[in-house]
Amino acid sequence: MASKDKRQVGKNKRFTQSLGHAVAGIGRLIKEERNFRFDIFISLFMLAMGLVFQIKINEWMWLIASFFSVMGSEVLNTIVENVVDLIVGNKYDSLAKRAKDIGAGGVLLSAFFAFIIGCLIFIPRIIDLLR
Repeated sequence: MASKDKRQVGKNKRFTQSLGHAVAGIGRLIKEERNFRFDIFISLFMLAMGLVFQIKINEWMWLIASFFSVMGSEVLNTIVENVVDLIVGNKYDSLAKRAKDIGAGGVLLSAFFAFIIGCLIFIPRIIDLLR
């Protein structure tokens, strides 16, 4: 008897399938991951600040690189958390905790990088504005 389950289990056959899965993944991140939504909010705020202060092209490159560094780290951390949860379920495991803590640490490092970039770009402009 053939299964009526139409969920895909094999490789994508078309680019549009891959793209659809990627968009669905981003949608899931936005819907389910509070920190990812916070990252998007901060990124949009910094983009607005960049427009207000009319930052230079090389500063835009650093700013955008820092946004995607944080968001990419958040994506990888979410993957680690989901895979660990899949493996250990609802029980405590010290190795699972270590993996999750290291993933969170990676996000913190990239957020610190973004914070430094933001300070280097915006603090001199804010100081000039206050003079």
